[in-house]
Amino acid sequence: MGKLKRKQYQALLEPMQLELIAMARWVQHTGQRVLVLFEGRDTAGKGGAIQAIAEHLNPRQCRVVALPKPTDRESTQWYFQRYLAHLPAGGEIVLMDRSWYNRAGVEHVMGYCSEPEYHAFLAQAPVVEKLLVDDGILLFKYWLGVDQAQQEKRFAERHLDPLKGWKLSPVDLESRSKYSAYTDAREAMLRATHRDEAPWTLVDFNDQKRGRLALIRNLLDRMPDTRVDEPELALPPLKGKLHKEQFGVLPPIDGFEIP
Repeated sequence: MGKLKRKQYQALLEPMQLELIAMARWVQHTGQRVLVLFEGRDTAGKGGAIQAIAEHLNPRQCRVVALPKPTDRESTQWYFQRYLAHLPAGGEIVLMDRSWYNRAGVEHVMGYCSEPEYHAFLAQAPVVEKLLVDDGILLFKYWLGVDQAQQEKRFAERHLDPLKGWKLSPVDLESRSKYSAYTDAREAMLRATHRDEAPWTLVDFNDQKRGRLALIRNLLDRMPDTRVDEPELALPPLKGKLHKEQFGVLPPIDGFEIP
């Protein structure tokens, strides 16, 4: 399977984004709560997948949650506590760029949590998620995979591109040699937390464009019937002469000049 060209990708993505808009309208109309977790390898493409979903959705309805390192206070809380504060309310969609599964991945592999904390998480996560699903939250969990050779190529691109340098952290560099350890951690996570009520879906992201399309199609196909009949809004022409922008107190800055 060859890589998709940009135009091919956009032509396939646009109809799905229209379906996402319809889905968001249904979520708002019915008061549903949608939570989508994005996990996976470093460089796999979690941010790009989230952007493709959220691009044309109302940001007041569709929130992207990407939590930083916990504060000293958060470190003393129940582990799930700071994540649960960001759960969707009625009519909302929340896309989590990494989630509580940090503990099953990077924290475990890099030694940022203790073994008792790790095993407690694996035992508690299915219980927490069952409570969320039983309360009516539509929960979707995606894990994005990428081969190590492709991962190394993307690390090199980030290292050389000043616009992407912020994506390359010391933790990323330290974890490069731990590809197999992350594989083992993923498999243990799946054995412990893949449940009928909150299953995992694995997506191949060696080709990020195909990966995004596969993920979005899967998400849309797993939603209930999201059709909501709404009257089409009319846009009648305004009467009279159209006004030009006028300024009194302050003038605008000069327009950008192309060198």
